[in-house]
Amino acid sequence: QVQLVESGGGLVQAGDSLLLSCAASGLTKSWYGVGWFRQAPGKEHKFVAGINWGGTLTNYADSVKGRFTISRDNAKNTVYLQMNSLLPEDTAVYYCAANTAFVLSNWKADYMNYWGKGTLVTVSS
Repeated sequence: QVQLVESGGGLVQAGDSLLLSCAASGLTKSWYGVGWFRQAPGKEHKFVAGINWGGTLTNYADSVKGRFTISRDNAKNTVYLQMNSLLPEDTAVYYCAANTAFVLSNWKADYMNYWGKGTLVTVSS
């Protein structure tokens, strides 16, 4: 059974940084994909960043490249999303999600079969 628990959200000002954590259990294969998605009010889930469970491959949405960094701590079974230079448009509920069904070639929300409950990030201008 895969469980994903996010933490680290909050209210920050534009230009600030925030570190999100996703504590994962039940992930056993290095090719599993773990990603961060975000959902703004009234919008669909959008891909932010992804990493394979082995920690060797990363992928980012164009909107966050150069500002966000995804990483994995092997000892803690935790995936992090370091968010720098935050913008008001980064405001959303951020979800950690995992795919254990097949090797991901495209980070679509529909491909993720496990989801956390989300953590709210609010960036004020």
